[in-house]
Amino acid sequence: MTGLSLMIAFLIAIVAMLLMIAKWKTHPFLSIMLTALILAIIAGIPITQVPKVIGEGFSATFTSIGLVIIFGALIGSIIERTGAALTLADTVIRIIGRHRPALAIELMGWVVSIPVFCDSGFVILNPIREALAKRTGASAVMLTVCLSCGLYVSHVFIPPTPGPIAAAEALGIGENLLLVIALGAVVSIFPLTAGYFYARYISSRVTTGNNENTEAPDQTAEAYTRLRDTQPDRPGAIASLAPIIIPIVLMSLSSIASMLHLQGMPADICVFIGHPLMALAVGVLAAICLLIRTRKTGELFTITDNTLRTVGPILFITAAGSVLGRVIAASDLMQYITQKAPLLNNLGLLFPFLVAAVFKTAQGSSTVAITTTASLIAPLLPSLGLTTPSQAALAVLAIGAGATTVSHANDSYFWVVTRLGNLSVEQGYKTHTTCTLIIGVTSIIAIIIISQFV
Repeated sequence: MTGLSLMIAFLIAIVAMLLMIAKWKTHPFLSIMLTALILAIIAGIPITQVPKVIGEGFSATFTSIGLVIIFGALIGSIIERTGAALTLADTVIRIIGRHRPALAIELMGWVVSIPVFCDSGFVILNPIREALAKRTGASAVMLTVCLSCGLYVSHVFIPPTPGPIAAAEALGIGENLLLVIALGAVVSIFPLTAGYFYARYISSRVTTGNNENTEAPDQTAEAYTRLRDTQPDRPGAIASLAPIIIPIVLMSLSSIASMLHLQGMPADICVFIGHPLMALAVGVLAAICLLIRTRKTGELFTITDNTLRTVGPILFITAAGSVLGRVIAASDLMQYITQKAPLLNNLGLLFPFLVAAVFKTAQGSSTVAITTTASLIAPLLPSLGLTTPSQAALAVLAIGAGATTVSHANDSYFWVVTRLGNLSVEQGYKTHTTCTLIIGVTSIIAIIIISQFV
């Protein structure tokens, strides 16, 4: 099968995969693997070569980004367990000020979700959100939407969150995560701003039972103090930030050495220690120092075990997506797509955004949407006119923008936000779901504009 008929078969296979995941509740790993196998046979890949193609696609994930994802998730778990996340949150409050609680909670979420999953981040920061609402009298709905927005933006844009790491590797810039981080931070400004103003707008139209500050000032101050004192052995701000900052600094050194074409042992050391794998490994050591400072080293085994249980499904789904991408690359579909390159070139960054948005809306998981879309898009980058590292990094961000659009009832994060934010399902659609649509559209507009200058 070749040409248009193969393209139609491919589209049918993708729709069937979405139905298996979203409607028939088949695990994404099985759905993607089955789709890849059927598509390989239909596409005419020699049947004796199919197992080799599948095996190479599957193993590629573990030889490239497996440890990177594990180390990134482990850093986040330790930051969460030691109370460092609360320290970072408290630091943001001191910098921004309690007179701007919505902005403080949004930036707090953005910082905390860089290493921590957004679901966990909301659980960690929700007590602070409630205390801020009581302490300042600010709308609880506004703070809920701002927190969910801040957490979500860094979750899809900023490594070491697993989704962006996997996408960067799939698109061939796995060793240039610093570029993704830098561009992701710039792009984040736009959806954070849009989310902030939408939160202020919708808070006057949606109210919840805890939207009023009914306690006396001395009572709310006491409640806030108790909240901060729940973990008295929390590490300081610098120590809490170290596991995040150190890998970024090390990757910066590697990038500088490469850009300046430095030679010799010092340059080799910078490149070695600045590789994402080694940089995050050093970040893990810095995180373990937090365990030592808080006298929780005995929990390292449990934290690691729980992290591996959490990351395992992500790794296997990412590997399945890599298999699908390898099948596409090995089929005649690439030749047909290359012939139609001018059409795809006109879509540019909008194409990965739309594909990720379809996956996200259909099956709920942003990480699944990011990893699957990246695997599909990787062979198409030349046809899309995305050939430089900067353009590939923007493609990663475009996929992330699509993976926010939209979060609704099939997304676990939707239920975390609505339940902890005391929102009904209808209110959740008006607040959280609509906000994810706004930040997704705002993000892709910003990405397209930035692409004209990068």
